[in-house]
Amino acid sequence: MAIDEGGLARRLWFKFRDDSVFSLYTPFFVGLASATLHSETTFRHFISQDLHFLKAFVHAYELAEDCADDEDDKNGLRDLRKRAVGRLQIHDTFVREWGFEFPNEDISKDIATTKYTDFLLATASGKIEGERSVLDKIATPFEKTKVAAYTLAALAPCMRLYAFISTEIQGIISPDQDSTHIYKSWIENYSSQVFEEIALQNEDMLDKLSVSLTGEELEIIQKLYHQAMKLQVDFIAAQPISDKQSVVPLSRVHDFSKRHLTILCDFDLACTAFDSAAILAEIAIITAPKADMDGSDQTQLARMPSADLRSTWDVLSTQYTEQFEQCVESIVASERVEEFDYERLCSALEQLAEFERKANERVVQSGVLKGLNVEDIKRAGQSLILQDGCRSFFQKIVKNENLKTDVHVLSYCWCNDLIVSAFSSGDLNVLNVHSNELVYQESVTTGEIVKKMESPMEKLQVFNDVLIDRRSEGNKHLTVYIGGSVGDLLCLLEADIGIVVGSSSSLRRLGDHFGVSFVPLFSGLVKRQRELADQDCASNWWKPLSGVLYTVSSWAEIQAFILGSSKLVLRKISMATFWQEREREADVI
Repeated sequence: MAIDEGGLARRLWFKFRDDSVFSLYTPFFVGLASATLHSETTFRHFISQDLHFLKAFVHAYELAEDCADDEDDKNGLRDLRKRAVGRLQIHDTFVREWGFEFPNEDISKDIATTKYTDFLLATASGKIEGERSVLDKIATPFEKTKVAAYTLAALAPCMRLYAFISTEIQGIISPDQDSTHIYKSWIENYSSQVFEEIALQNEDMLDKLSVSLTGEELEIIQKLYHQAMKLQVDFIAAQPISDKQSVVPLSRVHDFSKRHLTILCDFDLACTAFDSAAILAEIAIITAPKADMDGSDQTQLARMPSADLRSTWDVLSTQYTEQFEQCVESIVASERVEEFDYERLCSALEQLAEFERKANERVVQSGVLKGLNVEDIKRAGQSLILQDGCRSFFQKIVKNENLKTDVHVLSYCWCNDLIVSAFSSGDLNVLNVHSNELVYQESVTTGEIVKKMESPMEKLQVFNDVLIDRRSEGNKHLTVYIGGSVGDLLCLLEADIGIVVGSSSSLRRLGDHFGVSFVPLFSGLVKRQRELADQDCASNWWKPLSGVLYTVSSWAEIQAFILGSSKLVLRKISMATFWQEREREADVI
């Protein structure tokens, strides 16, 4: 996004951007992107609520303008208000274009709309939740400016959210669909340069009005921005779905009272921000002087100066990287296949398997892993930084009472204890860990490794063993594998749904060379939604596609796909009862 690099609005958007993913992956926007959304109920309701948002925007800008002290600020807010008025005036044009007629001139608000508009107008009036009325504490006109800043904090994320979502959708619509897409006008409107300018103007105004705020006031800005974002996500998640089935979220569209969900995941660089091998080596280097000073009877290498240990590890690490790249280069030097070829892929991965075995043997022979105390390893695991959203995803999975789920971590990591400790907090001790193990003698490592998983084939064998155990229970099951390295390729392809997280160029190069297709997850879901609508195959909508893997850039995408927003309510609704429900909601409000 073309936002000032150092601006407050930009920082807040990226801080809370994961929330926007939950909007994108709702049944509403997957349906809109696939052009399968029911226009006579769901979309009709959505644009009817747009009127209430626009009216609230106009009023909020007016209140903010009254609070602004600087004439330039007043002019900027006045211009934003005029733009909102203009959008109100063209709203009827869009409604007529879609052929809608609303039943009443005064369209009722639904609960989710009311929550946001009440929040926005209360903020613009100086009423901040958990705070005394801001206007009561203002001594000078200059201080009143903070209310204008607070108002923009409640407005800016809404504009940016719709610009983001519409641009994402626009980017996956193929040229042959572009002219026939039923929601083309809506998508083009919000992904247009004009709307991007509106979003930027709101963000620029927020930045400008916030320059003189105190640290405490900036914390309020952040709180309001996040609250506005969450309320917008809740509004989108609350959109009623018609009688067509949605492909998202996975956990809600399947009946998991009769089906078991098995999630399997790699550890290094899929769950973690750092490679576990380097972490274990660092423990050895850091604790070596401590062992020497204690006078403990450790191995000779463990008492070596840390500088020597670091030098040894650097040699091993460099050698591994260089030889791995050489191995990959030798594989992709062969003729590239035109269609997915599983057999040739497996044959190629045998070369990598032999390379991994030799690399592990060099580590054992070097003695780098001698002398590590198990308690040091566990402490390192407990403080290990996991990828953003990884821990919370697994916490929500294991605590979800509506799912029959088991979770397995499959890893080349040398130390099972490190992985177990990394997931020990947050009730994640229920995760099943499958990895290699270090050998201990009185809680101190000998430098040997119990080698259980050194190749993609061995990892696939563990994968299949897990499924054999699950099938023996007689339940239908669905498997999701999440990985980010070459060693995960076979498991990713074997799972019902293989999700690639991270940016491993080696995985992409090898997969592409043997005909594996890497499809962005959102794009793949939109295609699946379209196929579901065309084929009416609700009973088996997720039939695995040979050689197709789905890519994500964050764990938020995985959570949004599998679990969805906590506020999501899947309601299949007929047009006959649609407006009756709206009237009942209006009475409640």
